[in-house]
Amino acid sequence: MKQIYGVIGNPVGHSLSPDMHEEAFRELNINASYHAFLVPDNRLQQAVDGIRGLGIRGVNVTLPHKVEVMNFLDEIHPLAEEIGAVNTIVNENGKLTGYNTDGEGYVHGLMPILPKELKNIRALIIGAGGAAKAVAVTLAKYNIHGLVIANRTVEKAHELAKACEGWTDSSAINLGRAQARLTEFDLIINTTSIGMSPDTGKMPLSLETLSEGTVVSDLIYTPAKTRWLQDAEARGAIIQNGLDMFINQGALAFEKWTGQEAPREIMKKKVIGKLGGK
Repeated sequence: MKQIYGVIGNPVGHSLSPDMHEEAFRELNINASYHAFLVPDNRLQQAVDGIRGLGIRGVNVTLPHKVEVMNFLDEIHPLAEEIGAVNTIVNENGKLTGYNTDGEGYVHGLMPILPKELKNIRALIIGAGGAAKAVAVTLAKYNIHGLVIANRTVEKAHELAKACEGWTDSSAINLGRAQARLTEFDLIINTTSIGMSPDTGKMPLSLETLSEGTVVSDLIYTPAKTRWLQDAEARGAIIQNGLDMFINQGALAFEKWTGQEAPREIMKKKVIGKLGGK
């Protein structure tokens, strides 16, 4: 019998997850299909009940449901609990367990391009929303040397820094202070939507004082190279967009659902093709 998987969100029609996972199922000859399910905010509990009732084996969760969905699951993995959001649900005979693979997906994609070990890396994270928390908490648990959170609303940055302080040295500053301290960091991460279409001319911070060799990371992958990453590259930075995070978070979910190693390169090739080959 064909297994059913999917993604729930609102909106969800733009998601590349169906293409990515269907390609993985084909590659490994798994009898399964993956669908995008539009779930309005007031129908989330019914959707979760439907996952149980229909025996849907696994589901990804995207905006705006990542936090609210936690109220309707049977168990939450500790990392998802610490992050405060779920992006993956595994259905084991009607028992629904929530995981968060966003942060792990980011770290998996980041490690190969770092010039030194995480324990020696000091990072600046721009933004303090859900994506920032997934990345920050996971980096902290991987024993990164230090984290500084910069956000327009400094109170939110303080909250995120506090959530990380059990594992690493963490603090919060405003964006202006972050701008003046760029040379202190080995890694600078933009977790905001600044630079995404249609506002592709905007940047989260000026990089005038950026040191050559700094790793500059942007969670955005459309466009493939934001103006911010273009500027960073021109200044001698090592750059990375959010594509590897997207592939790896999906691959980690796939492995939790199927128990098989995800064909990451095949999945990546499919997504790049859907993005126009860039």
